Amino acid sequence: MASLYFYYSAMNAGKSSTLLQAAYNYRERGMRPLLLTPQVDNRVSVGIISSRIGLRAEAIAFSPQDQLLSLVEGEHARSPVACVFVDEAQFLTQNQVRQLGEIVDLTGIPVLTYGLRTDFQGNLFEGSQYLLAWADVISEIKAICHCGRRATRVLRLDSDGRPVRSGEQICIGGNETYVSVCRRHFREGLPEHPGRPLPFPDNPL
Repeated sequence: MASLYFYYSAMNAGKSSTLLQAAYNYRERGMRPLLLTPQVDNRVSVGIISSRIGLRAEAIAFSPQDQLLSLVEGEHARSPVACVFVDEAQFLTQNQVRQLGEIVDLTGIPVLTYGLRTDFQGNLFEGSQYLLAWADVISEIKAICHCGRRATRVLRLDSDGRPVRSGEQICIGGNETYVSVCRRHFREGLPEHPGRPLPFPDNPL
């Protein structure tokens, strides 16, 4: 039975890699995956899903105003869609999350979404909030803090590598702008030498 899935994590946990591998598995079996990504994510190029390990694929770029149910129904009528994949799902609107559920219920096509849970202030993104509330299956993809503990938060850094605690929620960037950390280092900020090995905790996860 088709379901709406939400896979969440902090940054650099391999969300996009997992998405691209799953989409490849569909193609390998002769089925068509439909890949969606928000227009606002232009780190590589609009309409491209890219992973840190070099995997990438073209995707349909959508805006907050786009009707995803109509989009998927149109694509499915043109050529059958076996599964819908949504990257950077934190940028979905409440209405778009509702429509993803309708895609599952009305077409029987499974929808797999991947994204961050919280922003650099520890607050839920709109898309993540409603996916956590409405998804059928919710699963965490684990990331690791520099101290070895489980990373559950994201710090935004300024040009000098210092934590930024205020500002607009959406600021597109990569490793030069964000770092995934545990709750303790989200509160305290980074150590003076974050690249230096630290004692490994008794229970990292």
